[in-house]
Parts: sequence; C-alpha cells; structure tokens
Amino acid sequence: MADFPILGLLLALPFAGAAGCLLLARKDGARGLALAVAAATLLAALAAVALFDPARGDFQLVEKRLWVPGIGVHYHVGVDGLSLFFLPATALLFAAAMLAGARAPRPAPGLYYGLLLALEGATLGVFCALDTLLFFVFWELTLLPLYFLIGLWGLDAAGRAAAVRYFLIMLAGGVPLLFALLLVGAHGGGFDLPALLAADPAALPYGVQLAALLLFLVGFGVKVPFVPLHTWLPSLALGAPATVTALLVGLKLGAYGLLRLALPLSPLAVRDLHWLLAGLGTVAILYGAVAALAQSNLRGVLAYGGVSHAGLAVLGLASFSVAGAQGAVLLMLTLTLATGGGFLLLGGLQRRLGTCDLAALSGLRQRLPRLAGCFLLFGLAGIGLPGTIGFPAEFLIIVAALPEHAGAALAALFGMVVGAAAFLAPYRAAFFGPLRAGPAAEADDLTQRELAAALVFAALIVGFGLWPAGLLETIRPAAEAWAARLS
Repeated sequence: MADFPILGLLLALPFAGAAGCLLLARKDGARGLALAVAAATLLAALAAVALFDPARGDFQLVEKRLWVPGIGVHYHVGVDGLSLFFLPATALLFAAAMLAGARAPRPAPGLYYGLLLALEGATLGVFCALDTLLFFVFWELTLLPLYFLIGLWGLDAAGRAAAVRYFLIMLAGGVPLLFALLLVGAHGGGFDLPALLAADPAALPYGVQLAALLLFLVGFGVKVPFVPLHTWLPSLALGAPATVTALLVGLKLGAYGLLRLALPLSPLAVRDLHWLLAGLGTVAILYGAVAALAQSNLRGVLAYGGVSHAGLAVLGLASFSVAGAQGAVLLMLTLTLATGGGFLLLGGLQRRLGTCDLAALSGLRQRLPRLAGCFLLFGLAGIGLPGTIGFPAEFLIIVAALPEHAGAALAALFGMVVGAAAFLAPYRAAFFGPLRAGPAAEADDLTQRELAAALVFAALIVGFGLWPAGLLETIRPAAEAWAARLS
C-alpha cells in the first residue's frame, strides 16, 4: 500500500466526477453521482492519513512524473504534517456542502455539481502540490469554478457583482504570485519544492528573497485576506451562495500559501521583515473583529470573523516557532469545521427564511432548536471556548507570539475579546427574544441530512478540542523542520 498512488486517486476522483456530472442532464443523477464521488474522495483522504507515518517530518506518499520537459516542471505531489489534515478537512467540507445544500439548484444542476467537484479537485491539488508551478496551476484552477458558482447561483445582481469582483481581484493577485515563483525558480535551480527547501537558506540571494517575499505577501494576501486587500469579501459574503462562501471562508488557502511557500522560500528576508508579517496579522485580527461587530447580517459576522482568525494564524506563523506553526495549522482546521459549518447552517437558514439579516430575525431558537444549538457550538469554537478545537489553536498561537511580538499578542487578545462579542451579541438577537410572525414562525428545523452533517462537524470540534494531542504530534515533526529553516 505504501506504493499505491493514493494522492493521484484523491485528485483524479473529483475531476472525473466533475466530467460525469456535466454529462448528466437529470438533477437526481448528477446529485447522486456528486455525493458518491465526494464520499469516495473523503475515503481516499482518510486512507492517505492512515498511510502517513506521523514520526517522520519529510514529505510522504510522494508521486513524481515529468510533466513539462522543456522547463523541468513535474507532476509532483506529496504531503507532510503541515498539509496532511487539510485533505480530509477539505473533502469533508465539500461532502457536507453537497449533502446539506439545496436539493435541486437551478439553473443546470449538473453544471453546479460538476463545478463543485472541479473546485474540490483544484483545492486538494493546492494542498498536495510539491512543484511550485504545479501549485500555481491548481491555485488558478480554483478561480473559474468559483466565478460560475457565485455568478450563476448567487443572490441576483449581488451574486453577479460578487463573482466579477472576486474573479478580477484573484486574477490580479495571481500575477505577483507567478512572478515570485518564477523568480525563486530561476535563481534557486528549479521548481521542485523539496529541493528548494533542502537548499541552504543563503543559497538564494537576499535581494531575490526580499522581492519574492513582497510578491508572495500580495499574491497570497488577497486570499488571506489582508487589509486592504479584502475588498472582495463584503460583496461575496452577502451575494454568493452560502455553500460557496463556506468553502471560501472555511478553507484558508492564502494562509496555507504563506506557510508552505512564502516563508520557507525566503527565510532570510522574512527574518528581517518579521514585524511586517506580525503587523499584517494583527491588523487583520483587529479589523476583522471590529468589522464583525458592526455587521447587521449573520453571514457578514462569520465572514469578518474569518478574517480575524486568518490574521491570528498569520501572527502564529510570524513567531517562526514550532508552537506557532502547530497553532496556525490547528486554527485553519478550526475555520474549516467551525466557520465552514456555520455558513452551511446559514445556508439552510437563508433557504427557510429568505434572509440572514438581523433586523428580520428573533426568537429562532423556539422553532429551530437544532440549528440554534449547532450554530452556537460552531461559534463558540470560533471564539476559542475551552473544550473545542479552537482553544488549543488560539492558546498555542498566543504563547508562541508573546516572546517575539508581545504587543501584537496583547492586541490579538483584545481582538479575540471583541470577536467573541461580535458573535454572541448577534446570536442572542437572532435566536432569543420573541418569535416574530412570518416565515420564522412556520420554519422547520434541520432535516436529517443537515443534522447528520452538523453532528459530524460538532463531534470533530469537541473531540479534537478535548484531545488535540493526536493532531499536534502528527504536525510536530514537519513543524520542527519548518521552524528550523526559519530560525
């Protein structure tokens, strides 16, 4: 089994399923195929975890084939402790989005499920790619499915505007990212990521590292998102389908790009600019928390809360420590489960009531106790309540940041308090108080499939919150190698 191309199968399944969905005209057939492929992809991701040796800090399950001979680009995939758990987390979030989403999306349900599967395959490719240009290919492949998912199934004109804005900003962000990868490849001897990481940190000229780092911060920063590169977020949070927003906000590809490429490929430059990285993270923490507090829509609250948490992950990375890397990875997994799961629940709320605007919500706990309970748990995980996965993640980041960036860590603690208020106040307004007449008074609670998906997320949130050691010990060897390169 060690030689079985499990990652190749993991990547092939969603793309093959996407092609199959596009060929199916009947919505039931497309939905059934998509759910089957999503389940198979999740099983393949779990198999990759089972085959992984947690005692090793190198890349495992590696597959490498020459792809573009002229410039030495390879189909080169593999995972280490920093990327391993993003595979089942991604597969689970996509499977839950298909299971708990609308039963008959229109127009063109076959196209809808095909685009979702294509997006899943591209996202998994980002986490698996060990060739920097292959990473960029998968990175850019996520844009086209998102453009059509937001534009065709968004909320009327708001959805179309959000699709155009997001596509153009991300396309523009890809330009500095590509320049950075080409710059590193030209001066570092190629595009093979393990070889680049194994080289002496001083082998790449300092000026090249500095230029690459600044380009990386812009290219990945639009997706973190850093302030002021976040302008796509407000329209997307309110205009895109909740399912798609769950995938975008729950999967922090921008922060992962900083972890995997930006920092380890420019170690000398990032040591000198550690203050810039910590500052960008701190601004995102505070801005996201304050902006969430000012929102009048539950979707906006979660979206800006995700910005704040992404900034906290970046602050953890700015410590260049094992604990900071562990905390950042754990926090990104928390966002997948808590924020992603929360947006899926809000998608159900939107379908039932036609709105997530706080002015129209009150007393929902009386009619929707299951939804209210699950949403509360996901929100509490997001604010780091002990007993949830968010607590060890945030604790590790603060502990790692204090010795190096004490002021930023204290500011982050303040931002976390504001972020907690930003969730609890609108939750109380929406789910407590008198139940108003209208759609809310007649709404049905979570269906069995919606509840099943929510309970899986809840079990993982509490399970890993009570016992995070399994995740952290698997992450540790790769985190130690990562921190050693930056020390």
